[in-house]
Amino acid sequence: MMIMTKSIRLPQPFEPLFNYPIRDTSICLGEDGYYYLTGTTGAPDWWAVTGDIQVWKSADLIEWNPVITKPRKCSTVWNVDRNGTWQKETGLRDDAPFRPLWAPEIHYMKGTFWLTYSIPRLGNGLLKSVSGSAEGPYVDCISANSPVSPHIDASLFQDEDGTVYFLCDNGKIARMNEDMTGLVEELRLLAPANAEHVGFEGTFLFKAHGKYHLAGADFVDGDYHCFVASSEHVYGPYGDRYLAVPHGGHNMFFQDKDGQWWSTFFGNNSNAPFKERPGILKVEFDEELRIRPAVIHTGQD
Repeated sequence: MMIMTKSIRLPQPFEPLFNYPIRDTSICLGEDGYYYLTGTTGAPDWWAVTGDIQVWKSADLIEWNPVITKPRKCSTVWNVDRNGTWQKETGLRDDAPFRPLWAPEIHYMKGTFWLTYSIPRLGNGLLKSVSGSAEGPYVDCISANSPVSPHIDASLFQDEDGTVYFLCDNGKIARMNEDMTGLVEELRLLAPANAEHVGFEGTFLFKAHGKYHLAGADFVDGDYHCFVASSEHVYGPYGDRYLAVPHGGHNMFFQDKDGQWWSTFFGNNSNAPFKERPGILKVEFDEELRIRPAVIHTGQD
C-alpha cells in the first residue's frame, strides 16, 4: 500500500508540549476552562507492567502542571494495584510479566470527567470521577469485577442529542445507557469503503461540520499514521479512509476555547518530529471536509 505523505506536512518547528514520556496523547477541555491531558505512561515499562493513569492540566495549552496540587503535586489519579479489581491480574508475554495500562483517554461529559483505558489481554474499562473534578476520586462505572469489553483502546463519543457511544479496538462502537453504566447493544464495526478498518487500533470518533469523523491508527512502511473516514450518520456508511496526520497514529481531536480544531500527537519512531512525548497541532478541513494539518507545504522537496 503506497501512502503519499510529501504533500501533507506537519508544522515546522514542531516541539512537544513538555518533556515527559507519553504515548497515545489525549486532551479534553473541561467546563472550568482548563485543558486536561493524559496518555500511556510508565516508560520504560509500558510494554511490561504499569498501573498509573496520570493527568495534567493547562489554562492555555502551553504551561502544563500535575492535576493534583495538595498536599503535594501529583499527576497520578488512579492506579491498578491501589484501586483496581479485575485489572490486577498479571500474565506472561515472552516468559516475562505482562500487564501494562495502555491508552487512557480523558473526556468531560454529563458534568464530570471520565477515563477510558485498556489492559491488554484483560479488556478495557471506564472510570467516572465522583467529585466532578479531574483529580477524582474515580470509580469503575461499568462493573467492579469485569471489563467493558475484551478489546483494547477504549474511547467515548457524545452526539449532539446527548447520546453517548463507547468505541474500542479497530473501529467498534456501541451505544451506552443513560447513566453510562453499560452498553445497550452489541459492538459493531465501523469500516471505511476502501479498507477493512480505518485503523487496526486507536479508534476515535468526533463530529464536525455536520459529519462524523472516525479516526484510527495504522502502520505503513513502519511509520504510525492517523487515518480518517467520514459519514453523515454515526453508524455509516463511511467513505474512503485517507491519511489525515502523518506520524500521528493513536491521536484524538479536540476544539479549543476559540473553536479551533487540534490533533494530539506523540511520535512513535525516529521518523516523527519527536518520539514518545505529548504534542498537539492545529488541523483544518479542506473543501471535501477532509482533515489535514493546518500548516501545509506542497511542491517538490
